[in-house]
Amino acid sequence: MRLKIINGTIITPYRYIRNGTVLVEDGIIIGIETRDVDFPGAEVIDAGGHYVAPGFIDLHIHGGGGHDFMDGSVEAFLKIAETHAQYGTTALVPTTLTAEKEDLLETLDFYEKANATNFNGAQFLGMHLEGPYFALSQRGAQDPRYIRNPDPAEYEEVLAYSNSITRWSAAPELPGAIDFGKRLKQKGILAAVAHTDAIYEEVLEAYENGYTLATHLYSAMSGVTRRNAFRYAGTIESAFLLDMDVEIIADGVHLPAPLLKLIYKIKGPDRIALITDAMRAAGMPDGESTLGSLKNGLKVIVEDGVAKLPDRTSFAGSVSTADRLVRTMVNMADVSLLDAVRMASATPARIMGVHDRKGTLVAGKDADIVIFDADICVQRTIIKGKTVYHNAIQNLTTT
Repeated sequence: MRLKIINGTIITPYRYIRNGTVLVEDGIIIGIETRDVDFPGAEVIDAGGHYVAPGFIDLHIHGGGGHDFMDGSVEAFLKIAETHAQYGTTALVPTTLTAEKEDLLETLDFYEKANATNFNGAQFLGMHLEGPYFALSQRGAQDPRYIRNPDPAEYEEVLAYSNSITRWSAAPELPGAIDFGKRLKQKGILAAVAHTDAIYEEVLEAYENGYTLATHLYSAMSGVTRRNAFRYAGTIESAFLLDMDVEIIADGVHLPAPLLKLIYKIKGPDRIALITDAMRAAGMPDGESTLGSLKNGLKVIVEDGVAKLPDRTSFAGSVSTADRLVRTMVNMADVSLLDAVRMASATPARIMGVHDRKGTLVAGKDADIVIFDADICVQRTIIKGKTVYHNAIQNLTTT
């Protein structure tokens, strides 16, 4: 139950430690050393000079490896977790799409069953319900058949049904959305603004009543608009102005380099979480796929490194993996590796309220670790001290 990682460049919250050593016991980090130290009885992993970083945390993800969390099976949950672990994700928040209440409840059931048997993939941090309380005008790839206003009878039933919900995204300008946000805050559930046409005054009221995160900034949300000749700041500007956290799909497609740089300049690494928003085609070849469940999902086309609606009028979720997010921020947005890793680990851990045990390589936290090379290609993924993925082509020495 002891593990020692040597000969790597360790990425801590504050600096790089070259030729450092990570000591792990019973799945918990017990030491970060600047040199090799004696640690009797430990399995030794030679990082081969690669980077040793905290595992990536994806707080918005729908699927991967040919599966979606709304497929209605435990296998789908487990396969998605295993797929994304290959790309450095050590924890994630399974996410739904707009759906009938019965489908949401069924997905919550499968989450709880899968969570109890998830030993070989990224850990689950609770469910994210994305919708169905959205603005129809900002639906993006969300199925319009299921979009509706917040209904207290409905959401109270869902909240009473399961304790596994950790975040819920909604459009704050809808009738009843403020009361909905207050209820989520009472329950300790993260409320996020999403798929919204809200103006600044509506976002401000929402922020004051529990909505503290902007879901996939720039995607499916309002910017500056005019009403009767007067200009109004939209949700995008509101997210910049308020001390609100933002998540971004940093795949280099949903947001081009100038916008990535702008968001980073304004919000900084402590307010930005990198997300994949990945659908089932992540980790799969290009071609036709399905967004959402196989039963009633939307047909999409995967090309140019992204999923699109068949008429190509809108993106339909990304096919990104966490390593690609970090690589994009470094190579396209000119962000330091230290800050890019922070946005993929420490910041999402804080947003999800798990920063006391995850998100940084610090003594006392879970040994969730990713080892990657100079090109940010993952060589090994370790979750609570257990290797769940190992790149056999570029084998890291284990003794």
